[in-house]
Amino acid sequence: MNCSDTILEVEGIDAFYGLSHILFGVSLTVSKGEIVCLLGRNGAGKSTTMKSIMGLVPPSKGFVRFKGETVTCNKPYILARKGMGYVPDDRRVFADLTVDENLEIAENRTKKNARWNRERVYGFFPQLKDLKSRRGGLLSGGEQQMLTIARALMTDPDLLLLDEPTEGLAPLIVRTLEEQILKLKESGLTVLLAEQNQKVALNLSDRGYVIDNGAIRFHGTSRELRENEEIRKKYLLV
Repeated sequence: MNCSDTILEVEGIDAFYGLSHILFGVSLTVSKGEIVCLLGRNGAGKSTTMKSIMGLVPPSKGFVRFKGETVTCNKPYILARKGMGYVPDDRRVFADLTVDENLEIAENRTKKNARWNRERVYGFFPQLKDLKSRRGGLLSGGEQQMLTIARALMTDPDLLLLDEPTEGLAPLIVRTLEEQILKLKESGLTVLLAEQNQKVALNLSDRGYVIDNGAIRFHGTSRELRENEEIRKKYLLV
């Protein structure tokens, strides 16, 4: 990929929670049209990396560039307007609002000719269309995850940050989500996927980064990651 294809560039970021140093010089890139995975054990620094990119845990060092613009420490709502969508690991649906209302409040009304609207989102997640009058708090875990992704799509993103989308879901629901994430790529969306499930991540991704104790330990194609048993044993097996 040449530099003009790069949609996200993270260079040497450090991040803290209070006095706890969590990320150490994390660097990664994502090019247009790719699915790139960030793999690591629970607590390795995946979610903090995603939150630092999205401005929720502002880096104390290093920089984040999005579509060629330095956006380090921008507020999340500013990044959303610039085209960065975020799906948190804890879903955070609005429990008292219906599915339809959850989507309505996320809709990007400032953007003309938006690629994603409720009609397209319901076409993509037909299960949600059947549940559009149901409150978010009454949905199953898998349905809530679909709603969280659908809500992020309503902001009409160019890049989607997906944090642990399969965590706690039944295998059948995981397979459904895999298919839908691949369809997102086919639609032209770029995805950075933080995931503990190696099989899912490597099935979906073009390239991958392995993070451990807050630092990137390996970067390569999904095939290289599959074939490197030493790296997987050292940094990914529980």
